[in-house]
Order: sequence, then structure tokens, then C-alpha cells
Amino acid sequence: MAWFVLVLSGMLETVWAAALDRSAGLSRPLPTALFGATLVLSMAGLGYALRTIPVGTGYAVWVGIGVVVTAVYGMVSLGEPASLPRIVCLLLVVTGVAGLKFL
Repeated sequence: MAWFVLVLSGMLETVWAAALDRSAGLSRPLPTALFGATLVLSMAGLGYALRTIPVGTGYAVWVGIGVVVTAVYGMVSLGEPASLPRIVCLLLVVTGVAGLKFL
């Protein structure tokens, strides 16, 4: 259950990052509220997961999921560059996160 919550919390990191971007410096109420709610839920999930998962592993997995999913969201939805070096770097992050989970 802790791993499921950790993955979900990592994905919520993408939601709050996108909402923060859309909030225009926390000046737009709806994106700002979404940012705050998903930030709290993401942190609460991380805290829950860290009850049983070592902090170094849990935090790295949480951040890694947030980094990769947010970068993919930016490339797919926001027109950010999807160059080969960038994709290779994201694959390296995925490999590192998988290594922490399985080794």
C-alpha cells in the first residue's frame, strides 16, 4: 500500500506543479486552490509512505516520478522541446528510480 500511495503522491506532484504554473504567481484563485490542495495531498501521501519506505528511497522515487511526469506533460501539452538528449536524461531518471525500488 505504501508504494501505491507513493506513486500516486508523485503523480500529484505533477498536478501541483502544473497548477502553480497556471496560477500566474498565485494570483489566479482556481489554479492557486488546486495547487494548495494537491500540494498538501502529495506531501501527506509522501509522509504516509515514509512510515514504511526508507526516506532516501521514498523521497527519490517521489521526486523522480514528479520530474518525469511533469517533463512529459510539458513536452506533450505545453510544447516544450522533446529532444533526444532530454528524453535520454528522463530515461536515466526512470532507470535510477526503478533501481532504487528493485535493488
